[in-house]
Amino acid sequence: MKTHFILYFFIGSVAIVKAQNLKTITGTITAEDDLENIHIINKSSKRFTVSNAKGAYSIEAKLNDTIVFSSLQYKTKEVVINAPILINNTLNISLLEAINTLEEVVVGTILTGNLMLDIGSSKAKRNINFYDVGIPGYNGKRKTKAERDLSGAGGEFKPIMLLGLLGGSLPVDPIINGITGRTKKLKKRIALERNNQLRYDIRQRLSEDFFSEHPLSELKQMDFWYFCSDDPNFEARCKDKRDIEILSYLNEKYIQYNKNLKSE
Repeated sequence: MKTHFILYFFIGSVAIVKAQNLKTITGTITAEDDLENIHIINKSSKRFTVSNAKGAYSIEAKLNDTIVFSSLQYKTKEVVINAPILINNTLNISLLEAINTLEEVVVGTILTGNLMLDIGSSKAKRNINFYDVGIPGYNGKRKTKAERDLSGAGGEFKPIMLLGLLGGSLPVDPIINGITGRTKKLKKRIALERNNQLRYDIRQRLSEDFFSEHPLSELKQMDFWYFCSDDPNFEARCKDKRDIEILSYLNEKYIQYNKNLKSE
């Protein structure tokens, strides 16, 4: 009996030690709509990843780690890693759509959900627009002030315009603005605006998840974002890219940023 007890104790000890080691957990997320770029965060070890287009993912974890599944369109879900999950190396979950609901309040006319019926029963008066008076209008994306200034400056100056000027068939503004450098300044301002907007969008979307894995003081975090956006490859690496590609770029810049801090 004593020998059996020692043997069981030894086997149990080995199992406990193994449970403390990180293991790769794989799984699939199921949900109503888009399954790509759902954030999977190991709160205990500060590791994170994202799901692919089919909802598949993999992340390292150990016993009792807390895994968080987070996305704007779905309710956040937390799962604590237990022994069965570790043994099978598998964690499949389903997410519920995040719907913001308000208490039902009926004021005046009840809306049916049918757009045409609701417009007909509504007492609201719409504003007169350019179509009502027969004036052509613009429905595209509104230009920034710098873009409007560049358009008003006559666009980009080209040397061939000088030939047109001599013949009296082209406007003078593009040539004057090109020679004085105003067109070049406006182009730089537009590029800066786009760079700032891209940096802002990425920071709003990925900052929390990124810094949970890559710690920086609050004072350094904004400096890090400027460090990333000052890179000549910033737009090429981040504009219209998937979150996982942007995170890969941020990882590279984080390593470089810390090296710079140490050298200082």
